[in-house]
Amino acid sequence: MHKLKISTSVVGIALAAIALMSACASVPPAPRAASLAAAQRVEHIDVVGREPMLVEHPNGALFVAGYGEPRPTLWKSVDDGASWSRVDVGTEAQGAIGNSDVDLAVASDGTLYFASMLYDRTANEGRQIAMGVSGDAGASWRWTTLSKNRFDDRPWVDVAPDGAAHVIWNDGSGVAYTVSRDRGATWTPTVRIHDRGGSSHLAVGPANEIAVRVTPLSASGNKYDAGIDLIAVSTDGGASWRKHPAPGERDWSPDFMSDATPRWVEPLAWDADGRLYSLWTDKKGVRLAQSEDRGEHWRMWTLAETSTPAFFPYLVARGRGELAATWFTASNNDLHDLQWHAARVEGAGSDVQPPARVSAPQSLESRRSRQKGGPPFNDTGGEYLALAFLRDGSLAVVTPIQNPAEQRMGFMWWRFEERPRSD
Repeated sequence: MHKLKISTSVVGIALAAIALMSACASVPPAPRAASLAAAQRVEHIDVVGREPMLVEHPNGALFVAGYGEPRPTLWKSVDDGASWSRVDVGTEAQGAIGNSDVDLAVASDGTLYFASMLYDRTANEGRQIAMGVSGDAGASWRWTTLSKNRFDDRPWVDVAPDGAAHVIWNDGSGVAYTVSRDRGATWTPTVRIHDRGGSSHLAVGPANEIAVRVTPLSASGNKYDAGIDLIAVSTDGGASWRKHPAPGERDWSPDFMSDATPRWVEPLAWDADGRLYSLWTDKKGVRLAQSEDRGEHWRMWTLAETSTPAFFPYLVARGRGELAATWFTASNNDLHDLQWHAARVEGAGSDVQPPARVSAPQSLESRRSRQKGGPPFNDTGGEYLALAFLRDGSLAVVTPIQNPAEQRMGFMWWRFEERPRSD
């Protein structure tokens, strides 16, 4: 979603309680474990890169995409994140159109996918979803317009082990879906996964399963469908979908002007054994759920307890129950104490609550001007902080740099490693 949706004085709409999972009547606390420490921080000052996304190419190159410029913006590093250069993704005439939400995905054969949304800042609504595809690690691009409808919003792309590239987005009339099985040369006609709700997240599993998170808010916040809070799962390449209530309970606000927990992206992830994970936050902590039967039943844990409200989480998974997550915390109305956190979990595939290795709280250089003047306030720079497992075993996070007063725009590249606790 393009607009800043976080409001720090806010109350909410409590959605109907979702069916509780058979394995869990309460959410147990997370045990202590080793800590997660920042081993690398690289600042790249260039142009605005709001809500950045990242992937690692099979050849070792790293890519970061962000939005805020008139055209899609992509950076590349060939030295493990030590330095970055902007990638020429093509011209508007070639179809490289977009100034808002982005996503990246890469196939095992190196095919790179770059989703980009076009947003009308005057009308405050989305206009288009485009997909760029590169088969040569970003040297050249082919662009396809996937949708050109009023209210087009929040595209996601993920690639299955069989090479199929799955894409979702929303437009106020439900969640749209298309797939390419020929490295982006052609795309299937758009179909609807659900006729209401927003495209909150997309994840593809090890047996080509697809999971889609559908939530009440869509169309850049212009549409709210009360009661829509589900996970749709396909096991036949998107031909059919089974829909299940999302695990846990959440408060939602239709206008972001209540004290409900700020929400937009409700992330999903699959591990290598086909377990599906869902992550969400509330005023007391970060919650994790795991399903071994593709969303039919869930067990729930507390990933982290927080003394201030947690919001805007993100989640990735690999291997057998190896997870990583990010989230924000803040407590006052002006977000002066805005911080973000990263965590790594191993052994989430077992029945026992796995320990979470949590980083120290980190700050964000992201400022936003007040509409009626006064000093700028801290801003999240988007609705999540993307992260990824790297081939060397470390964890990467990319955070936006938005400081117009100091003429500092770009992003910060972080790499985290595990270290023993000192306490």
